Amino acid sequence: MVKLLKLHNRLNITLLLVIMSVSSFLLSLFRVYLTGSSFLLFLNWNLFLAFIPWFFTSIIILKPNLQKKKPVLLGLLFLWILFFPNALYILTDLFHLRASSLMPIWFDLILILSFAWIGLLFGFISLIDIEKLLAGYLNTNIISIISIFLLFMASFGIYIGRYLRWNSWDIIASPFSLFYDISERIINPLEHFGTWGMTILMGLLLNMFYWSFKMLKLDTHLVI
Repeated sequence: MVKLLKLHNRLNITLLLVIMSVSSFLLSLFRVYLTGSSFLLFLNWNLFLAFIPWFFTSIIILKPNLQKKKPVLLGLLFLWILFFPNALYILTDLFHLRASSLMPIWFDLILILSFAWIGLLFGFISLIDIEKLLAGYLNTNIISIISIFLLFMASFGIYIGRYLRWNSWDIIASPFSLFYDISERIINPLEHFGTWGMTILMGLLLNMFYWSFKMLKLDTHLVI
């Protein structure tokens, strides 16, 4: 596996993601040890969900032969689309930040932001992987438009996850109810101002983060 990661220039970023994930996990356990409270321990589950889209695109990149097997490739891409919003969702866990007598608020802020940043990295790196995959079929401008659209789509996914409490696997577990909630907001957008307000503004924020991250990557010749 190490040789394979080196071959595709993914060893350094993989080690970094592992180290940061373990560090955040230990920090969350340290909070439990000090307070006896499991509050914010759920961040580890959210981080695991954020890891999934990166895992799918890593398989595609590390196993280029899969790109020739259209059914497998389309299946992985479909799963990536389903789980991609989870990588960015952790940013909204800042909603849980509040003053507590158990821990200083600055500690919880650092804890949540550490998980959120790793989640964003999982998401952004996986989106770059998708762009690399599309580069063999489409020109750069079209790929950029697709990335912008995917980030806005992820923003909508964040909304339905945070406020409607739908999960990625509900497309199989409760497809009709999920479809109803989504279609209702598309058919009657003026009745769901909060939905589209958050979707648009969060989408703009995610695009700002992503394109800043990508420009930094290009300017510093960062290999991921």
